[in-house]
Amino acid sequence: QVQLVESGGGSVQTGGSLRLSCVVSGYIYSTKYMGWFRQAPGKEREGVAAILTGGGVTYYADSVKGRFTISRDNAKNMLYLQMNSLKLEDTAMYYCAAGIGWIIGLDPSRYNYWGQGTQVTVSS
Repeated sequence: QVQLVESGGGSVQTGGSLRLSCVVSGYIYSTKYMGWFRQAPGKEREGVAAILTGGGVTYYADSVKGRFTISRDNAKNMLYLQMNSLKLEDTAMYYCAAGIGWIIGLDPSRYNYWGQGTQVTVSS
C-alpha cells in the first residue's frame, strides 16, 4: 500500500502562485510514476501533470503548460506542483496520485493510489 497526503492548497487571486506538496509513504518502491489531478464541481477528474519517479520525464495538460511545474524529491518522498499565473479556471480540488503500471500518462484510470485532495480557489 501507498499513502499520499496533499497540502498547500488555499485561496489566491488570479495571477498568483501556489505550491502543492504531497507526502508519499508506504511501499513507495512499487510506484513507477506520480501525478497531479484536479476536479472542479460538476466536472470529471482531469490530469494536470505527471512524472516518472525514476527518470524525471514529465507530462502536462495543455491547459497548464508553461504555468505549472511538477517535481519530486525521492530522498524526501515528496511530490510537488508549482502553480504560477493562476486562472479562475484552475479552481478545483487537487489530488496527488501514484501508479504502479508501465504506461505513464494523465488518464486517472492508470493510477492506483490517491490522496484526499487539497482545495485550490482562484478569485478575481
